[in-house]
Amino acid sequence: MLLKPSRTIACAAILGVASTGAVVVPATAEPPPAVVRALQWKDCLPEPGDTEEDKELIRGSQCATLQVPVDWNDPAGPTFALAVARRTAKKARVGSLIFGPGGPGDSGVDRIRTGMSRFSADLQNRFDIVSFDPRGIARSNPVKCSAALLAQRPSPIIGSQVEFDQTIAYNRKLAEDCRANTGPVYDHIDTLQTVQDLNAIRIALGESQLTFHGSSYGTLLGAQYAERYPKNVRAMVLESVFDHGTATTRQFLDAEAGTAQDSFDEFVKWCASATTCALHGRDVHALWADLLTRAGRGEVPDPQRPQYPTTPFFLSYAVFRLLYAPQWVRLGDVLQQLDASTPPTGQPPVPSGLQANTFAPFCRDFSLPVRDYREFAGYLKRLARNTPDFKYPGQLLAVTSCLGLRPVPNPQRNLAVRHLTTPILLSNAIHDPATGYNWATDVARQLGRNGVLLTYQGWGHGSYNKSPCVQATIDKYLVSLQVPPRGTSCPAVQPTG
Repeated sequence: MLLKPSRTIACAAILGVASTGAVVVPATAEPPPAVVRALQWKDCLPEPGDTEEDKELIRGSQCATLQVPVDWNDPAGPTFALAVARRTAKKARVGSLIFGPGGPGDSGVDRIRTGMSRFSADLQNRFDIVSFDPRGIARSNPVKCSAALLAQRPSPIIGSQVEFDQTIAYNRKLAEDCRANTGPVYDHIDTLQTVQDLNAIRIALGESQLTFHGSSYGTLLGAQYAERYPKNVRAMVLESVFDHGTATTRQFLDAEAGTAQDSFDEFVKWCASATTCALHGRDVHALWADLLTRAGRGEVPDPQRPQYPTTPFFLSYAVFRLLYAPQWVRLGDVLQQLDASTPPTGQPPVPSGLQANTFAPFCRDFSLPVRDYREFAGYLKRLARNTPDFKYPGQLLAVTSCLGLRPVPNPQRNLAVRHLTTPILLSNAIHDPATGYNWATDVARQLGRNGVLLTYQGWGHGSYNKSPCVQATIDKYLVSLQVPPRGTSCPAVQPTG
């Protein structure tokens, strides 16, 4: 569902919006692609890197490719192969359910090959469950760049106008490198292009209407599909809702840092009451502030690679990811271990060859302008004042990684969805560290009568697999088109991880 980021690539589900003005997208459906061939399914095969457990999980999955235009604005032009996978329904088939992966950077094909626990037994019985690798990701003409150059990505904690200018120069150099190593698809990886890919998959599956479940960044895909092709939508779930509505760069950073801070505060409250927390009885806020200071001196090991030092930004990011499930017990253990650690002495080797840059699509969907270092420094001061534990949110890298790049083909704007036969079902946790509950309420407001929000009163990024109540409500909606009453809420389930 979500990207597993490296130190050189921003995480995806940590991203947001900024204001670039209104863009009107037609609500009427365009003619379908002139030629969409039926998918030729074959058993998915083991791939390099698959474990023995993976090889067992792959059994029963089927893979195919679909040729789609590099640029849907030139449908008769060059094409590339989009990777698709499915599991067929076990009984009483309703149709195909297409899963929209998160990120940007998640592989939908991997979800089908080895991650079917994401879907309930009821959904696996009633639907052919289908997903795909979005353009520019994994097996679908992935964006690739020089690994050594990716490893040189400047710190998102910019400290001067010189560093600000160097970041812009680096971003432009990286973009040219990625374009040269990826090919023409690199310039057409925005979600509006992926909307057309999704429509082509629906047609290739022989489905007159789309049944869709999008997660995190995949909710942007679903929402923009419903906007473009409302008459083609049978049912649509948007889980952990991504708001593509208008907002300034400041509002984006405030929102994302605020929701991460809220989730960290929830962890601290749990730790104060739970003896299973390794930091029970300690001042967690003070310990965390000390770790950030020590990380700034290079004295804290990377939780994932303890032989190397981490930075305040990547330390914050590692903690942020542990709030996804959330993994509160593990987070307490990790912070205790880091507090007792000694400074690492190793330095990571310089990588060679090419490396996937799964973050690239974000800069084609969002514009987060910053005029100069003075404005950027103001944002940093504001974050330190308002969200002291997350003054370096992961979304800071979303801002700095897009500085100086070309105009965005899919700039953020409020949705304009009309004429759905069944309202979209949105689902969000109250304490979501990545896509805050306020994003879900905002998108629900944009949808009006075309959307219904299901609230999960608990914690974490994603809610379908955290609450039997949420899962049952979503399943009834997808299978039988039973829309829950407005204001429906599911009680919190105490995290166990």
